[in-house]
Amino acid sequence: MLVFTIFAVYNNYKMKKYLTLVLALVAWTFTSNNLTAQTAENPWAIAIGANIVSIDDAEKGSGFGVPALSLTRYLGGGFSIGAQYSANSIDKSAEDYYTVDGVVKFNIVKEGKVIPYLFAGYGLSNFGEKNSSKEGTFPSTTAARTSHGGAGVNIRLNDKWAANLSTSMRNASEKNSSNQMQHVIGVTYLFGTGDSDGDGVNDKKDVCPDVPGLKEFDGCPDTDGDGIPDNKDSCPEEAGTAEMNGCPDSDGDGIADQEDACPDAAGSAEMGGCPDSDGDTVVDKDDKCPNEAGAVGNDGCPWPDTDGDGVLDKDDLCPDEAGVAENGGCVAEPVKLIEFLADSNSKIYFNVSSTKINSDGEAMVMKLKALLDEYSDVNIVIEGHASEDGSEKYNMKISQGRADAVKAALEAAGVDSSRISTKAFGESKPLGDNSTWKGREASRRVEFNRGGVEIKID
Repeated sequence: MLVFTIFAVYNNYKMKKYLTLVLALVAWTFTSNNLTAQTAENPWAIAIGANIVSIDDAEKGSGFGVPALSLTRYLGGGFSIGAQYSANSIDKSAEDYYTVDGVVKFNIVKEGKVIPYLFAGYGLSNFGEKNSSKEGTFPSTTAARTSHGGAGVNIRLNDKWAANLSTSMRNASEKNSSNQMQHVIGVTYLFGTGDSDGDGVNDKKDVCPDVPGLKEFDGCPDTDGDGIPDNKDSCPEEAGTAEMNGCPDSDGDGIADQEDACPDAAGSAEMGGCPDSDGDTVVDKDDKCPNEAGAVGNDGCPWPDTDGDGVLDKDDLCPDEAGVAENGGCVAEPVKLIEFLADSNSKIYFNVSSTKINSDGEAMVMKLKALLDEYSDVNIVIEGHASEDGSEKYNMKISQGRADAVKAALEAAGVDSSRISTKAFGESKPLGDNSTWKGREASRRVEFNRGGVEIKID
């Protein structure tokens, strides 16, 4: 039917130029893209064109005329409603012919370059007289009520313009009227709420009306193509994930690269996205000992303990000598031993010309042994003395014997001999007046000193 319409119109001399222009527009449309039908974005359509009418009677009267006008409003679901008007001249009958109708249209296809549609309507067809007589093909001088139905096609030129072709059969209900076949060719202009950025989404629904976008994102663009529109994408130019608000997470640690201090190494939020392999709160990139837990103040490395005394070098007042924490990492002073040696009673006395240790001396030896066990790193010096009785040589010998006797007693009690040294002074350091008996008795003795320390231990 549409092919017939084009052929019939083209064979009408009056229509040749008009059709040539329309056919040119139709040819151009097949090079256009992104075309849609009349929709909510452009709900109004106004069409203008020309029409050919063929009268269903014995004379087969027909005619060509302009204009053919219509105005429709899109309702939804492919349906539109509107009104149309056409004017014509019938060759073998009345001079004037025109129609006024209400029309309902349904788009069979909603998107594409070629949009076929069906339509139906109801209105009036009017045939004017050639003269005052009532003779001729159309004796009626009144309008005929007419129902019609047909099919057409809109061939989109761009998002606003379309070429239009249609054919319809018009059934007149008046007794003296005839049915009519009408063909229309023209152009249609779509308009409505407006589309400022030309993205096919009307401004009322376009969340980004000034930037061309995509329909699925309410008119907003998705620059990086990650499925998240730019207006909701924290990184609109870098593809990411929805969990990261459109930003990438290269290391998959749940921290977006833009907030990740180590975007290429999986870490934790507490560490700013960086790993901390040894768990010492110093991130690996700043940790000089990343695989060994250390201290923040020592660049992630453990503090050294050179002398191995359990007191770190940073706190050790004697870092090269093992000590105790109570003494700042230094060797602890043997307080009780010092007190023992400083006591004037901490001496062992001997009889004249004797090296034998008496019972008081044995008790003193055992007391000293207990202190040496408690302070295992302390050595002692046993000093032997004599009175002025006898020769100087003899006194030197017996003072050495007294020191050796005490050393032997300590060794027998379990004190390591390496911790004990002896020294003989003879009669050189008397404690009293050797011209008296008490002075000589006090000088026959053994005294103790701490080894390596110039402190006399009495």
